[in-house]
Amino acid sequence: MSKLLSFISDYKKIEKPIRNAIASEFFIQTVNATFMNILPLYMDRKGFSDDEIALFITFRFIGVFILALPLGRLIKGRKLMPLFYLSNFCVPFFGIAIVLSIAFQLKVLTLVSLILWGASFTFMQIPIFPFILRNTAKKNQTAAISLSYTTWSFGGILSGVTIAVLDFINPIIFDEQFILLLFSVFGFGGLFFLKRIKHFHEIAKEKNMQPINEKGKHKKTDWPLVLKALTPTLIIATGAGLTIPFISLFFDKVHHVDKGGFSVLSFIASLLVAYFAMLVPKIKEKIGYKIAIPTTQSLAVISLVALATTQYYSQYSIAFIIAAICYLLRQPLMNLAGPMTSELVLNYVGKRNREITSALTSAIWSGSWVLSGIMVTVLFVYHFSFANIFLITSLLYAIGVVLYYLLILDYNKREEKGLIEE
Repeated sequence: MSKLLSFISDYKKIEKPIRNAIASEFFIQTVNATFMNILPLYMDRKGFSDDEIALFITFRFIGVFILALPLGRLIKGRKLMPLFYLSNFCVPFFGIAIVLSIAFQLKVLTLVSLILWGASFTFMQIPIFPFILRNTAKKNQTAAISLSYTTWSFGGILSGVTIAVLDFINPIIFDEQFILLLFSVFGFGGLFFLKRIKHFHEIAKEKNMQPINEKGKHKKTDWPLVLKALTPTLIIATGAGLTIPFISLFFDKVHHVDKGGFSVLSFIASLLVAYFAMLVPKIKEKIGYKIAIPTTQSLAVISLVALATTQYYSQYSIAFIIAAICYLLRQPLMNLAGPMTSELVLNYVGKRNREITSALTSAIWSGSWVLSGIMVTVLFVYHFSFANIFLITSLLYAIGVVLYYLLILDYNKREEKGLIEE
């Protein structure tokens, strides 16, 4: 047991203010995980069609897409803690607004609330990695990024357990509406951990930043380098947008798994994701980017293909078992690479490009998911099956894996030439 948990020592070394900031992120991600799993089911129960659900959820990502790039430019050289406060208040507030507007069939207000809710996430999502890299010792950066990355998983664990228990107690009283409101209120808890960050002198600029030029600005963004680094993210994000927001609907419509059953699956998957993501510093140290990233992502693609094809024989009981196993494999495998690809990309582009790269990463994920949401809406209208949509995702993932491998090779070449900043 001690060997299984030996990685914890890596995380004890992270500076206390950084741990508190990441703890506040956990509350935001718990709201995110709950809405990701339950909101489509809630909308379905309230009479929304599959294509309406796809379209409405797309609006959440429009908010992020619109705000991401301006925010990325704004945060360069500025303190980031005020944005964390803003996110920790606005995400729960607009979450409550979404639930109530759906309950009262106020569709315009639902769309507006989804846009503002999505935009509120950017105040945490975009600044958190630059904040970590500025204020964390080099030896603790991988651990801090990994811990931040696992807040989504730990949020999913808490959400999954709570939903499953409440569903077991009384699925009628503790319905989707109650659960979404409960976790929205829970999201305000992140403010407590932000308040605990005292006597902390935040570094507003990267250490050893390039000197200011005669026009008073830092050296311009190296756009070819940034775009090359983010191309794999663009491909994978587009594929993910076709699948992740609708995975609960897949299990509901294809395998007839209700919110309680899916929450159990989500809990187990989140537990696996969290555990293996916490191992990232050890994995990176032992086998490096070149093996770890392509291997885990390739196995995840295979698992997704197997998951998708269970729709073709869903009438057999074995189909659900295979689908559940593949889902539980796919989640940790795909997410295991996340902290490594994030660190890889941010180190690849260099210090002066990190804020804009972080912003563009959020913009890409959100913009791709907007595009994907529209694509799914159209595909549902033309009666495409979940299986075919998920197989399209698998193809895009496979292309993304190849591009990440090529990026790693270029990263290693640049490192040998001394072009990767320490």
